[in-house]
Amino acid sequence: MKAKMIVLSRRYEAALGEYLNDGVNDGPAFGLKRAARLGRQAVSLGMETLNLAKIHEQALLTAIPPKCPGKARDGLVKRAQIFFIEAITPIERTHLAAAMAEERWNTLSGTLHERTDELAVSKRDVKKGILERKAAEQALKSEGKCRAKSLEESRSLLESLRRLTHRVISAQENERGLISRELHDEIAQVLLGINVRLLTLQQKGFRDAKMLLREITATQQLVEDSVKTMRRFARNLQSPHEE
Repeated sequence: MKAKMIVLSRRYEAALGEYLNDGVNDGPAFGLKRAARLGRQAVSLGMETLNLAKIHEQALLTAIPPKCPGKARDGLVKRAQIFFIEAITPIERTHLAAAMAEERWNTLSGTLHERTDELAVSKRDVKKGILERKAAEQALKSEGKCRAKSLEESRSLLESLRRLTHRVISAQENERGLISRELHDEIAQVLLGINVRLLTLQQKGFRDAKMLLREITATQQLVEDSVKTMRRFARNLQSPHEE
């Protein structure tokens, strides 16, 4: 690397000397192109502006004769500055590109940090959403179990109500049957009593008028009692429906 820098220093000195001598063969434009090419070589060697400035200073001391008049010396120094500016331009461009790259990197890094933070927030939101979804699913499962249990209880209650209704209807029917049998027996007894009294009247005839009247009155009373009894049983038969 040091040997290459020495070679570059010698080339720079030669190119600067020819440029200051107006480029006898190729002209000033060619000299500036050589300065730019030397600058690119300096970049490839990893040299900085200060390194090339030292080379320029040493080359300038060699290119300007010590006994050069002041006015001519100033003109050569100004022309040498143009050569130096052209030579360091590739280095400065490299610095500018590096600065832009660093700025771009900083921007990208900041964007990356922002995206990382957003991703972390998104992950938390997704995790929260998953937990909420699981909680909702669990709630739905619990609600479904409660509904199934309530439905089963409703069915059981309805079945119990049906059995109870059947027993009540059966009891009412049994009660009606019992009342009907009691009514049948009561009417049969009344009719039997009436029939006995009629047979008695038929046998006795009209021999005893007072006794006949008493029997007729008793028979009428028996008929009235029978009618009351039948009405009472009829109300008892109707009462289950009215309830």
